[in-house]
Amino acid sequence: MAASIWCLAGRSLLGGLGNSSLGVLRMSSELTRSDLLFQQTRTFIQMGTNLKVVDNSGAKRVKCIQALKSKKGARLGDIIVASVQEINPAKEVKKGFMSSTVKKGAVVHAVVVRAAMPRGRCDGSQIKFDDNACVLVKYVGGEYEPIGKRVHGPVPHELRKKKHVKILSLAGHVA
Repeated sequence: MAASIWCLAGRSLLGGLGNSSLGVLRMSSELTRSDLLFQQTRTFIQMGTNLKVVDNSGAKRVKCIQALKSKKGARLGDIIVASVQEINPAKEVKKGFMSSTVKKGAVVHAVVVRAAMPRGRCDGSQIKFDDNACVLVKYVGGEYEPIGKRVHGPVPHELRKKKHVKILSLAGHVA
């Protein structure tokens, strides 16, 4: 006797139903190879994950060391401890002195502003991004302040719940 599991597909970011989910229930035996690959590649931001830095602090790429306040990993708006892997060479030397605020190998705190793992919203839609990105922050006076003065690309409005309003105000586009 074969056990069957039913899957109901959710709504996309725009509120409509996607191509693979026409509002119809389908059996788990009918799941395609791309569905299984999608489930395997979308995970939390965990130890060893490379993230793109989307502010003008001087870092280009960081590697997650630890997700704070969670053993599984970090999601949108969570704070991580990261190591700077790559810095922007244009900001490295300016008139004989270092103008970059962070150096390669430095251990910093960062807020996850884009994650490839889908996150459900209260209206039933889901938001997900193509890449994992973060903004570098420092702990000042009991709260986290961004190191850079600009944030590039879209950031989700879920950061408001996590009390990262300064990052939202620096961002050019709030999704």
